[in-house]
Amino acid sequence: MTPEEKILLGSQELFYKYGIRSVTMDDIAKNLGMSKKTIYQYFKEKEEIVHKLMQCDVQGHECAFKSIYENANNVVEEVFEMMKRMAEIFSKVNPQLFYELQKFYPQTWKLLRDFKTNFVQKMVEASLEKGKKDGLVRHDVNVKILARLRMEEVEMAFNPNIYPPDKFNVIDVQLSLAEHFLYGVCTLKGHKLINKYKELNEDE
Repeated sequence: MTPEEKILLGSQELFYKYGIRSVTMDDIAKNLGMSKKTIYQYFKEKEEIVHKLMQCDVQGHECAFKSIYENANNVVEEVFEMMKRMAEIFSKVNPQLFYELQKFYPQTWKLLRDFKTNFVQKMVEASLEKGKKDGLVRHDVNVKILARLRMEEVEMAFNPNIYPPDKFNVIDVQLSLAEHFLYGVCTLKGHKLINKYKELNEDE
């Protein structure tokens, strides 16, 4: 592991646990057992660490989502598998992190939004079209409109003004919104598959 990778990993551990704003360069140095001087040789400021870390995260998510899309048997399985992946991520992340990115780190937030719009949204559109051909998604569904809605639902779950983290678990919110979306776009044939996957997940 290179020093840069070590710094990113140590920073990720703190950011995911406490959010970004409350973590200082001193905290990162202490967590790594490394001097701040060494950290500054690789990163000029905390903002640069945050941006690089999110770039790495996006690359990892892209690979994971591509694998799910290519290996899922149908649109319902794909959504459930993507939600499992997201649940794994969210279970490790303080919801405050996303709010802070949006409010205080506009360039990094743009990176995440671009990933959502240029990659994930297009994947959702392709999945819905595939679902139509399989008879799982209603033929009257406007794919572009509903794919955008799905993206906004994902982002909305992190809005503390809508779902305060002291009252709502972000994973529960994401799962509920995804399930609601699926029931809305799917045919009766699709509904049967949703119920089947829900039962399988409950048994796990």
